[in-house]
Amino acid sequence: MDFKFSEDIEFLRSNVRKFVKEEVDPYAMEIEEKDEIPEKIVEMSKEMGLFGLSIPEEYGGLGLDMVGKCAIFEEIGKTHNGYTTLIGAHTGIGSVGIVELGNEAQKQKYLPKMATGEWIGAFALTEPSAGSNAAAIKTTAVKKGDKYIINGSKHYITNAVEGNIFTVMAVTDKEKGAKGITSFIVEKDFPGFVLGNVEQKMGLRGSHSAELFFENLEVPEENVLGEVGMGYVNALKILANGRAGLAARNLGSCEKLMEYCLQYVQEREQFGKPIFEIQSVQNMLAEMSMHIETLRSLTYRVAWMADQGQRVVKEAAIAKLYGSEVYNKVADLAVQIHGGMGYMRDYPIERYYRDARITKIYEGTSEIQRNIIAGELKRETSYVGV
Repeated sequence: MDFKFSEDIEFLRSNVRKFVKEEVDPYAMEIEEKDEIPEKIVEMSKEMGLFGLSIPEEYGGLGLDMVGKCAIFEEIGKTHNGYTTLIGAHTGIGSVGIVELGNEAQKQKYLPKMATGEWIGAFALTEPSAGSNAAAIKTTAVKKGDKYIINGSKHYITNAVEGNIFTVMAVTDKEKGAKGITSFIVEKDFPGFVLGNVEQKMGLRGSHSAELFFENLEVPEENVLGEVGMGYVNALKILANGRAGLAARNLGSCEKLMEYCLQYVQEREQFGKPIFEIQSVQNMLAEMSMHIETLRSLTYRVAWMADQGQRVVKEAAIAKLYGSEVYNKVADLAVQIHGGMGYMRDYPIERYYRDARITKIYEGTSEIQRNIIAGELKRETSYVGV
């Protein structure tokens, strides 16, 4: 396994690191207070091609492989997680479905504008009665002539407010259960598309999640994504694809927290010496470093395997699960190291602490990742005849 980045990736990575530090970080408190990503930052991100990380070059994107995307996600993860989520959701679950499952006409229509960030992508699966049990969705799609009429609702949809293009899962045959779900490409301007309440979250300020309502939503037949009845399988593929990227974003956040901690422990004095000299503090830093280095190795191993075309269902689930656990652990230790200052809203540590919590829930809960891992172990055991 060779995780060495190409010259092009190193160049882009260096530019993104500089952009994050000089352009995004100074606005972190403003994002937190206003719950909005400044348009200046969004426009600069478009100019850098960050909205096209996952989109092939022939459609105007950067066409990065998974290792390359993780290298960029790691850098983006080092700044405000609301901004990180806007980019990550668009380039991940918001666009990979069209990239991997779309036909040529769909790709030609949607990907060029998604690559430039003119159109923002989102993924609409979760419903009030269908979270971890995605097969239990109730939104329906009934074919009438050359259109499908969709009725139902979704909630907790990331990028719902900014989104223009939605990958929507709906039931086309109730009798077939999970095999009766179909994927659709839905434009926000289609008749019957209604944006509901913007949800107020614990963290991820600047990243907006909202309800979606479909009231006799008219979707052209040509906007079926993949095969009819394969929507549930498509959803699982789309979610699995993004797990290494999410682990990389978590890795970047952990590295940033470590950076804050190392600076603080050398400046803060107690008992007549920098607290870096206190063994219990050293132990916490050592634990953080151990988890970060393990997560880095795991993340890039999974990314490399994906680029080789290997099956990574189990490994991607492990990366998502471990990345979430590590981010929460590192954030907790960072608060402890900073003491009272780490609990204050005018310092970034408490923001990372709040933002970390959602990583155990979205794009597949930690419990679901454990179920996936166990299922793959069962499959592997059966395969080898144990």
